[in-house]
Amino acid sequence: MAHGGEVVTYAELESRSARYARALRSAGLRPGDHVALLLDNRAAMFELAWAAQRSGLYYTPINTRLSADEAAYVVDDCGARALFAAAAVAPLAHGVRGQVGGVEHFVAVDGAIDGFVDDVDFVAGQSSDPPDDETEGSPMLYSSGTTGRPKGILRPLTGEPYGTDNPVGPLLTNVMGFAEGKTFITPAPLYHSAPLVWSMTVHRTGGTLVLMEHFDPQVCLDAIDRERVTHGQFVPTMFVRMLKLADDARAAFDGSSLESIVHAAAPCPVEVKRQMIEWWGPIINEYYAGTEGGGLTWISSPEWLDHPGSVGRTAVGEIHICAETGEEQPVGVSGVVRFGGSTNQFEYHNDPEKTAETFDERGWSTLWDVGYLDADGYLYLTDRLTFMIVSGGVNIYPQEVENHLVVHPMVADVAVFGVPDAEMGEQVKAVVQPAAGIDAGPDLEAELIAYCRDSLAHYKCPRSIDFEAELPRGDNGKLYKRVLRDRYWEGHGTRLL
Repeated sequence: MAHGGEVVTYAELESRSARYARALRSAGLRPGDHVALLLDNRAAMFELAWAAQRSGLYYTPINTRLSADEAAYVVDDCGARALFAAAAVAPLAHGVRGQVGGVEHFVAVDGAIDGFVDDVDFVAGQSSDPPDDETEGSPMLYSSGTTGRPKGILRPLTGEPYGTDNPVGPLLTNVMGFAEGKTFITPAPLYHSAPLVWSMTVHRTGGTLVLMEHFDPQVCLDAIDRERVTHGQFVPTMFVRMLKLADDARAAFDGSSLESIVHAAAPCPVEVKRQMIEWWGPIINEYYAGTEGGGLTWISSPEWLDHPGSVGRTAVGEIHICAETGEEQPVGVSGVVRFGGSTNQFEYHNDPEKTAETFDERGWSTLWDVGYLDADGYLYLTDRLTFMIVSGGVNIYPQEVENHLVVHPMVADVAVFGVPDAEMGEQVKAVVQPAAGIDAGPDLEAELIAYCRDSLAHYKCPRSIDFEAELPRGDNGKLYKRVLRDRYWEGHGTRLL
């Protein structure tokens, strides 16, 4: 652990995860069942994740920044039979417990929570020997649904014996050169897909993992030097915050141990990435993909310097740039980015409509981004077909916020979308049409923002609200959100920052 200095050995991780796995089996959970994990970044997250992974279970880490209502929805929707929660988030866990009906086992981790069984008692009497007939489980992370509610990205269980490698392994070992004896830093929350999956791939490889309880730019640089970190994964916002450190702090950073870094999750401004390559050297890689796993691009620093702004060439699957009518576009012409040729299968849990929308008749999937290929096959992203907001590498779905705001008695209509933010990439903006007779202004803005923060995770809430006498809707009731959003992106080369 980067902050507190806690160390967990592989022997301890093996023993603890095996005991949890046996306890889950004794509790009646069988391959294909589901557990939910409501924990901040702590060692126990890996003990529980590996317990589920080796037991053939689905497991869903839940964002600890959600409200109790939001977290309870995920627990219910995924069908969790067991909920593990860290005592550090006891108020949230207690709120969730009062709203979920299908959970049979509530277990408190690293401390006590009212109404939860202590984890020590849950595993009492269990052997640390590996359970019999272990098979690979799978994480099920949550993304957006067609109604604005998040939906689980469900992959079929392979039925393969526990110990089978996962798809990230070749990227980490063959491309980035990670191996036993090397050290990887994870500065991002483990309730996101990439930090969790890449960290567990480090475990599969036998390296040392340095986990940050939360990201702090100075603590991160100190940990890299102290632990002689060789590899790691970041999001662009972290680069921005490290670049903003004082000159003497940056000068004191050695960084000579670093061999290969990767970033993803959000577009990286060209100048930010150029400065990072100048500071850390040509060791910074980038990929473009989604939790869905339909395809993946990859680009190294030398390639990026020759193709600035690109997110790379295909590494998994095939890239197709398609018009909205379906036909493929020529080089240099923008269209919907689709992936084909991947053997990875997925569906959106409990949402066949969204699953069907994501695939075309050829079986090509999309993350609803717009971009083009150059003559060398490098992909450049320029826009999104949906209005998903990516702020600090975190996906925010406007409809969820709109659905909440529109029921406020002082709101007649509302549009939510992302606007440029130099540090976070995008920030959440709401444009509101006040109800008849309501005066727009700072007081109403403050009231509506507070109203959002009372029920939604704070990172989803508008940072600011503008007001319009009437929002641009057609005769059919369709909101022309693009008309509003484009005003805020004037002067930018793309609609992504």
